[in-house]
Amino acid sequence: MPNLPDVVLWSIPAFVLLTIVEIVSTRLHPDEDAAGYETKDAATSITMGLGSLGFDFLWKIPVVAIYTAVYELTPARVPVLWWTVPLMLLAQDFFYYWSHRGHHVIRILWACHVVHHSSRKFNLSTALRQPWTSVTSWPFYLPLIACGVHPAALAFCSSANLVYQFWIHTERIDRMPRWYEFVFNTPSHHRVHHASQGGYLDRNFGGILIVWDRMFGSFVPETERCVFGLTKNIETYNPLKVATHEYVSIAKDLKAARSWRERGGRLFRGPGWSPEADVRPAASEPAATGPAAEPAAPEPAAERVA
Repeated sequence: MPNLPDVVLWSIPAFVLLTIVEIVSTRLHPDEDAAGYETKDAATSITMGLGSLGFDFLWKIPVVAIYTAVYELTPARVPVLWWTVPLMLLAQDFFYYWSHRGHHVIRILWACHVVHHSSRKFNLSTALRQPWTSVTSWPFYLPLIACGVHPAALAFCSSANLVYQFWIHTERIDRMPRWYEFVFNTPSHHRVHHASQGGYLDRNFGGILIVWDRMFGSFVPETERCVFGLTKNIETYNPLKVATHEYVSIAKDLKAARSWRERGGRLFRGPGWSPEADVRPAASEPAATGPAAEPAAPEPAAERVA
């Protein structure tokens, strides 16, 4: 297995430099409509990022063990060559799309990913606000390992994907050229993803490429100013609470649940699901008429429950 560079480690100086440039830019040329920077918020994001490095190291121990076992059992082998690496990057980005989408529509997975959406700001420090329970992503990439992709090659592709997404967490870039906006994920597309407006919720899940969203019906262009954060924001900068608040909410809901069906729904349905959401009027009930009879809009799949 050829040695592949640790792209995250090599990118840290660029992360620091770009963040400083963005901060200076917001000071010299402020945008009153932009979310901008806030010291406590940025400090929380950086703390979450540093903490994730330690926790990710621990989570990698069992994940690498599982990946290695599957890799040894499969007869397939994908060599690391100049032309196979782009194909592996493409495949990893495809499975990243489904992992990312799953982490928005399944509440126990959302409990991990909600950390990244918990800031009401949108800047390069927000990209560092990473969860401490990222172990939830590994099952989505098992098909790649089973097809013969070496775990180290998958790690390289995942790191490259993560590094790419750093620069798209900004309001300082309006639009990229039209052809680039059509194919790749951009700040404009990712602002939509982080927005809390109803029409923007659960959209634009792509990592490097936005074409997956266009193919699978989850793409929405940026047409109005985004309001960032959760639909129910958490009023804390405490990193431990940021990392665990949704797990705490799930535990409370499970304790109050009145049936195993409800417990299953609280874990595996959408973040905004409740037993009442499944209640339908009986067939014998007369249909309402008039303006009040308009059907209620369905609850967004990713209601950001604090």
